Amino acid sequence: METIAPFDIDVCGIDELPGHCATGVTHVLSILDPTYPVPEAFGSFGEHERLELRFDDVIEETRGMVTPREEHVAQVLGFGRDLLAEADDDAHLLVHCHAGVSRSTASMILILAQALPQRPASEIVCEVLRIRPQAWPNLRILEMGDAMLGRDGAIVAAAPIAYVAQLNRQPEFADLMILSGRGREVAAARARKAA
Repeated sequence: METIAPFDIDVCGIDELPGHCATGVTHVLSILDPTYPVPEAFGSFGEHERLELRFDDVIEETRGMVTPREEHVAQVLGFGRDLLAEADDDAHLLVHCHAGVSRSTASMILILAQALPQRPASEIVCEVLRIRPQAWPNLRILEMGDAMLGRDGAIVAAAPIAYVAQLNRQPEFADLMILSGRGREVAAARARKAA
């Protein structure tokens, strides 16, 4: 099934990077934990543009952690704009974080929302879920990106589509996310289910 994106697009975790070496990736958005080494798999990729960002997967200020900041989100959007400006039929974006679940899927939502301003945010979240069924997008990243894109809260309002999808498959995931300081996301999922 083809994507709604104006370029090929994939999301993965670090362990899956070797499987993308020969897929014709032209652009990589690499989101790593602050002290994690650069993945060796990139040495096997062909020529590509890469933006490397380093911050932790948290949605609140947390002692000892690098919280996602506006400058990180601005860099994600800038990378997406550059890709769109130079995209040809061979353009292929790969976004990865540690597990390919949270930081990467939030960034992918923002890149698509920017590239497809007329598409509803709910459709974009559903597209990312289709590409990466385990998506649980980082709410803090989405909040900042929604504001920067002038989406008036639409992206934030659509994010619980992904959270509900995960909790329907794994209800116990809610407790893990709450213990990880991600209770706002779980609350958003529960509010959507109750609506």
